[in-house]
Amino acid sequence: MRDLVRRIDAATPADRDRAVDALRAVAILGVVLGHWLVTALVADSGTLHGASPLQHLPGLVPASWVLQTLALFFLVGGQVAARSHANAMAHGERYGQWLRARMTRLLRPVVVVLAVWTAAACAMLVSGTDQETVRTLCKLVWSPLWFLAVFAALTAATPLVARLHPLWPFAVVLVVDLYRFGLDTPTAFASVNVAAGWLVPYCLGAAWARGELRSRRTGWTLLLGGAAATAGLVGWGGYPAAMVGVPGTEVSNLDPPTLAVVTFGLAQCGAALLLLGPLRRVLRRPAVWAVVAVLNLSAMTVFLWHQTAMIAVTALGLSAGGALTGLHTVPDHPGWVLARLAWLPVFALALAVCWAAFRGHEQGRSRRKSLVVREGHPGRAAARRA
Repeated sequence: MRDLVRRIDAATPADRDRAVDALRAVAILGVVLGHWLVTALVADSGTLHGASPLQHLPGLVPASWVLQTLALFFLVGGQVAARSHANAMAHGERYGQWLRARMTRLLRPVVVVLAVWTAAACAMLVSGTDQETVRTLCKLVWSPLWFLAVFAALTAATPLVARLHPLWPFAVVLVVDLYRFGLDTPTAFASVNVAAGWLVPYCLGAAWARGELRSRRTGWTLLLGGAAATAGLVGWGGYPAAMVGVPGTEVSNLDPPTLAVVTFGLAQCGAALLLLGPLRRVLRRPAVWAVVAVLNLSAMTVFLWHQTAMIAVTALGLSAGGALTGLHTVPDHPGWVLARLAWLPVFALALAVCWAAFRGHEQGRSRRKSLVVREGHPGRAAARRA
């Protein structure tokens, strides 16, 4: 293990900004833990239904403020894409080549999970599994893919938005919400916010790549301004307090993104910028950096298969002896939450099995033996590979 840690540290370019990779790792862990904690599969007369403890336990809403980390994904994504594109253009690489490389890296593992679950769904239907159960499981696995579709679209638009000021997409979100909630405009109109809402942190990331967010004053402004705006929108503007979707509620902050989730994202981005210094100091330790590096090498695998891991544990538990608390029961009491926390290590073990089986599809043949994670602040050689 010590040898592996030393090899990873030695393979990392000296000018790499390890804090960027740490933020991506935090975002991944937030999504995984968030889904595992607020997504329940309830067994009812042989059928599995989706449920959320947030429906029954509103006291858990603050957990969504910690575990909803999508803005960090787009902040880091914008920073990395803008820097990668600039480096590629500086070395004579054409836009099509750059985009093809990034889309291949992003979408190759998606094809695998879609193929596996299409085959699994067909097998379950042929074997007589209830259609509602199959629909619930497939939705659970496939619904997070909306994020990748938006991320891919913004990545493709990087040359156009790399110098776009974040205030422009923020203004679009503001206008859309004024029309949506002030004039009772149909929800379809609000779909504009799917792009505009996540373009805000993406453009912040591009500005970061240009060196425009270096002052701590910027970080504090984003953190305090975003937090104050979110508190005002929730407290007096009628926006939901939960920063994730809650089944049965009339308005979701995520589907499509609302002004509240965008201001919340600004606060997250501000906190991330303020933490860059401490993160860089901590990540000088080879052992800490090795953990972050390994997680980044498998970020897509973890994202795509974490729900499958939870489903596998749920199915095995159900076949082993009926409904188990925290796994198959209605999430309507604190005991369920405690039991769920106890199941998290089991989910993690199942995810490790999925990681071992499918991680090769993320890295590709040319990168399977590499110990260097995706570019955060690459040197010249790394820029050519990006």
